[in-house]
Amino acid sequence: MPNGKILSVSEITRQIKSVLETNFNDIIVQGEISNFKRHSSGHLYFTLKDENASLSAVMWRGRAAHLFFTPQDGMKVLARGSISVYEVRGSYQIDVISLQPLGIGELQVAFEKLKQKLAAEGLFDESHKKPLPEYPERIGIVTSPTGAAIQDMLNIISRRFPGVEIFLYPVKVQGVGAAEEIANAICDFNEYKKSDSRKFGVDVLIVGRGGGSIEDLWAFNEEIVARAIFASKIPVVSAVGHEIDFTIADFVADLRAPTPSAAAELVVPNRFELIENIRNFHYTIKRNLEERVIDGRELIDNILSSYAFNSPKDRMRQYSQRLDEFDRLIRIKIAHKLLLVKQNLKQVTHRIESLDSGLVLKRGYAIVYKDSRLVDSAFKIEHGDDIGIKFKDGTVDATVKE
Repeated sequence: MPNGKILSVSEITRQIKSVLETNFNDIIVQGEISNFKRHSSGHLYFTLKDENASLSAVMWRGRAAHLFFTPQDGMKVLARGSISVYEVRGSYQIDVISLQPLGIGELQVAFEKLKQKLAAEGLFDESHKKPLPEYPERIGIVTSPTGAAIQDMLNIISRRFPGVEIFLYPVKVQGVGAAEEIANAICDFNEYKKSDSRKFGVDVLIVGRGGGSIEDLWAFNEEIVARAIFASKIPVVSAVGHEIDFTIADFVADLRAPTPSAAAELVVPNRFELIENIRNFHYTIKRNLEERVIDGRELIDNILSSYAFNSPKDRMRQYSQRLDEFDRLIRIKIAHKLLLVKQNLKQVTHRIESLDSGLVLKRGYAIVYKDSRLVDSAFKIEHGDDIGIKFKDGTVDATVKE
C-alpha cells in the first residue's frame, strides 16, 4: 500500500465534487440530446453527447418552465450550467440553467420530426377536417390581447359582418408557457360549448398570432397545441405569422389562413356581398312573379276571347244534340235487345209446347198406364193385366186378353 492518508468513498467523492464544481461553474456545452425524459415532477433528464463522449444532464422544473420549445432526441443544443456531482452514485452531470437549439436548423429538424410523427397518427388527414359555418353567430379568438393581430381581426370582422359576437381568450403567444396557455384556451372553449351552448358556445375558433422568427412562432409547433386543435369539436382556423410561415398548427387545423387578417375574412361573409345577393334574389323573385302574372293575364285574355267562352248557347246546343244522339242509339240498342229476347222466348215456348202430352193426345194418340205407371213397351204388359188408357177427352179401364 502506498504511504499516505486513507480516504473514505465519501471523502474522495466530496473532494472530486469540490474540484469539479469549483472549476466548471457557469459553462456552455454543445452536444446532441439523447435519452430525453420528462419526469412526472417536471424535471428534465437527458444526455449530451458527441462523437467520443457523453455527459448526463438535468434541468430542474423551475428552469424547464422557461423553455420555449420541447427538447427532442437528436437535437443539437447549447446547454449553459454548472457541473455537479451526485454523491450517492458518484456520478457527475451538468446542472442546466438554460437550453437553446443550436441554430434554426435544429428547430427545423424538431419541426420535421414532430410533423412526421403526427402525420403518421393521422392528425393531418382531410377526413378529420370540419367545415366552417357559413354564417357564424359567435367567434372565439385565441391570441395575445395586445398584439396587432387581434386589432386587425376585430376591425375586419366588424367591417365585414358586424352582427357577430366575438369572444377573446387572451394568451401568451411566445415564450415560457405559451403552448400550454394556447392548448388550455382551446380546451376551455370546447368545455364552455358543452356546458352552456347558448351563452358560451362559439361556432368557430381562430388560433394565431402575427409574424415573427421561428423561435417566436414555436409555441404553435408544440405537440400539446397540435393535439388540442385535433381534439376540438369546434372548427379551428390556424392564423400564424405571415403567408410564408407554416407551423404544425396549420397542418392540424380545419383550415389554414395565411395571416390573422385573412382568417378574419375567411370565417365571416362580406355583408356587402350578402346584401348584393339578397338584392339579386329579390330581383329574380320579383321578375319571376311578374312573368307569372303576365302569363296568367294572357291565359285569361285567351279564355275571354275564345269561341267557347263567347258562344255558350251554341256549345250547349251541341251538347244537347249529342245527348239526343246518344238517346236514339240507346233506344235502338234496347229495342234490338228486346227483339232478340222475344225470339228466344218464342223458340223456347215452341219447344215446351212440343213436349206437352195434351197436344199429343189431341192428334189421336193415347197413353197406357199400369198400376198408375206409364207403359212405354208392349212387353211390360201380360195377359190379364188391368190397364188404364188415357185419351184426349178422358180415361178408360181395360183388361188385356192377349
